[in-house]
Amino acid sequence: MKITVKNFDNQQVREIDLPEEIFGYPYKEHLIHEAVQAYLAGLRRGTHKVKTRSEVSGSGRKLWRQKGTGRARVKDLRTPKWRGGGTVHGPVPHSHAKDLTRREKKNALKSALSRKLADQEIVVVENLEVGNHKTRELLARLGKLGIAGKKTLLIDSRDNESLTLAARNVKALKTVDALAVNVYDVVDRTVVIVSEDALSRLVEVLAK
Repeated sequence: MKITVKNFDNQQVREIDLPEEIFGYPYKEHLIHEAVQAYLAGLRRGTHKVKTRSEVSGSGRKLWRQKGTGRARVKDLRTPKWRGGGTVHGPVPHSHAKDLTRREKKNALKSALSRKLADQEIVVVENLEVGNHKTRELLARLGKLGIAGKKTLLIDSRDNESLTLAARNVKALKTVDALAVNVYDVVDRTVVIVSEDALSRLVEVLAK
């Protein structure tokens, strides 16, 4: 399995081999769905909280006697039936995290990448060194690759600060280190652009 390496002028530089066990991995929609759900669940802070009747401010004194008033029996001001009272079965802080094994996460990423490759939505470039942090110049270079305006994932080293600065003002672009690629980012973006070095590091991790 081969893929073309291009430069920013959209010219073919060479071809490199891609491991079949990664980029030829079968498409498993359910596994990808589980990985995406686990990622999104991990982003939730789970700090939402309401007060129960024991936490609401107010006296615990019984408002009137149990019988003889003609009114419904009631205990105190903090009862959930009254305005300002406690909340019954409301949300409390808890973790929304969903557990996936390391193997499942890797296989889900392999499946997502192989689908992207099959749909010709992965572009490998020599490098993603842009020279400066100007967004306009980055967009011009991406335009030469024929992907201007598309939701794009740029995979390179986190040390490439110029790329990060140039892309951060464009909502359609997202930069990520090769060792931090996740399934959600891959399936959420229309095109994946990866530098040759970043691709090698990504393959090395997924092959373990």
